Amino acid sequence: MSKVLLINGSPKEHGCTYTALKEIADTLAKEGIESEFYHVRNDAPGCKDCGYCAKKGRCVIKDDVNMLADRLDEFDAIVLGSPVYYAGPNASLCALLDRMFYMKSAPYAFKPAAAVVSCRRGGASASFDRLNKYFTIARMPVVSSQYWNSIHGNNAEE
Repeated sequence: MSKVLLINGSPKEHGCTYTALKEIADTLAKEGIESEFYHVRNDAPGCKDCGYCAKKGRCVIKDDVNMLADRLDEFDAIVLGSPVYYAGPNASLCALLDRMFYMKSAPYAFKPAAAVVSCRRGGASASFDRLNKYFTIARMPVVSSQYWNSIHGNNAEE
């Protein structure tokens, strides 16, 4: 059975971004595809540029980055979700992804990936573009759509 990792980059675990990812999870389930949610910590630290990962294959920072990288083989695809802040994805999500992809991008190659962003007004396309760059740099095929994967609303119910 296929399994997809859904990474929720919102500080609000069950906010608008979760609503979009839940819709994806429900659609995957109808096709017999399992999914698992991971909620990014609000205080995910950025890369220290210490070079530890190049030498040891692991991040020196003791948080979920190493756990996620170790579990990568369990997933056939990855979907990222983020709210939009000043035309960019959540900083904690980007900090986690910077470290996760810099440390071990080779195992991600050829795993399908997609991103969805949640905003109130504008900035969706810039955020969507930034998240897709993680995929294209890691040689991951981006699952396309008929338009940018963005939702708009002020709360999870919208």
